[in-house]
Amino acid sequence: MTGNLDTSLLIGAAVLLVAVGAVRLSTRLGLPSLLVYLAIGMVIGEAGLGIRFDDAELTRTLGFCALIVIIAEGGLTARWSTLRPVLGLSASLATVGVAVSIAVVGLAVHLILGLPWQLALLYGAVLSSTDAAAVFATLRRLRLPPRLVATLEAESGMNDAPVVLLVVLLSATEVGQHPWWYELLIVSYELAAGAVIGFAVGAGGSWLLRHAALPSAGLYPIAAVGLTVLAYAAGAVAHASGFLAVYVAGVVLGNGRIPHRRAILGFADGLAWVAQIGLFVLLGLLSSPSHLSSALVPALVVGVALVLLARPLSVIVSAVLARPVRGPRRPGNRVGWRGTAFLSWAGLRGAVPIVLATIPLSAGTPGAEGLFDAVFVLVIIFTLLQATTLGPAARLLKVTAPAEAAEVHVEAAPLERLNADLLHMDVTPGSRLAGVHIDELRLPKGASVSLVVRDGNGFVPGPDTRLRTGDALLIVATAAARDVAERRLRAVSRRGRLARWFGEDGREQRH
Repeated sequence: MTGNLDTSLLIGAAVLLVAVGAVRLSTRLGLPSLLVYLAIGMVIGEAGLGIRFDDAELTRTLGFCALIVIIAEGGLTARWSTLRPVLGLSASLATVGVAVSIAVVGLAVHLILGLPWQLALLYGAVLSSTDAAAVFATLRRLRLPPRLVATLEAESGMNDAPVVLLVVLLSATEVGQHPWWYELLIVSYELAAGAVIGFAVGAGGSWLLRHAALPSAGLYPIAAVGLTVLAYAAGAVAHASGFLAVYVAGVVLGNGRIPHRRAILGFADGLAWVAQIGLFVLLGLLSSPSHLSSALVPALVVGVALVLLARPLSVIVSAVLARPVRGPRRPGNRVGWRGTAFLSWAGLRGAVPIVLATIPLSAGTPGAEGLFDAVFVLVIIFTLLQATTLGPAARLLKVTAPAEAAEVHVEAAPLERLNADLLHMDVTPGSRLAGVHIDELRLPKGASVSLVVRDGNGFVPGPDTRLRTGDALLIVATAAARDVAERRLRAVSRRGRLARWFGEDGREQRH
């Protein structure tokens, strides 16, 4: 027993370390890391080292656990100021866009491959969800306008919820027991209830983290991730969408005035990497390479219908519906034809469709094995094709963003008795904070730079102190002034001392 455990730990640690090292290699070669992880799973599987694994039910369970962590990290890192302008378009893509994609792919599969309607629509449902892990990992390496990135990330965070419900419904051996309007009401209830539960858990958890005064800073990241898992569990118990609850709870927590925010994001990022590695390796183990060759033609047929027909049509329909009928149009919903074309090409598929394909596989749905093999092949081929061409596509469509400073990272520690926060911020290379005088920051009343650490030495700055690259700032801000101070610092980091001329003075902008 102990020998088996030791061997399993040895193999697991070796796979984890190889996968971590492969991230650097895949980044240098421009390949998506998920393909490397799938390859590792296939190498140690039955066709390689001979480890046999065929438990679809266990894969589905562990896959759901990994998706909870990945979606939670996406919600925690989403900035509400960036997410809010694109919320309408992202929600439309995650609902109406999903429905359009399912219909188009289902029709193509039924007509071209001759599959029955239930299985054809199941193909469309499994493949209609963009993958959060693939989107987050790929887009954050590209220089793209923040609103395009926010749209794709929010879509990938939200569309898992309706898709899981539809896949479960279509995987049932007896479909059509209830009228369509009844099923629509059930799906609508689960989405609405999931959003409400996620908001309630996020808001309550944010309040608790601010007032709990935990004895160790390391407990805050554990509590934050635990709250997102609680949101999923509460949603599932209430027969609501747990995945939507996770994302909403993550967004609320990530944008709340929680202490040790940077440590929480770092912890969530590390957990998300572990979840991605474990998930993709497990899916590679589950695959049977000997069966994949027969799935090549169906995968290509479905992939072409998905990428060239279903995805562009779903983006166009969603963009049209997201535009307000009256009143001024919000910039986040006006993507233009260039942005629409890029959104169409950037609908990356990854682990999520493969995990979803395990649902009908574990339920014994007729044709599920062929579905799993086709989805596996499709993900490999089209992820390799799309992910490696996103950069050239962005440049061709002229939707790239100019080089600018990275997001300002602010860490906060609570000062309970003063009802204030201590913010820590670094002037990173490329930040336009470098060269700005302290008085030019124009921080709001209630916020002040109390200490500057430069070359290992700390000093109290004066109004004419000029910031330099590599400086670390300690800023004391009252609870009321903290949000405005953070927005102002990010604005100056992007635009420099002339941020006000660009409408980035840290105040809420009206459109």
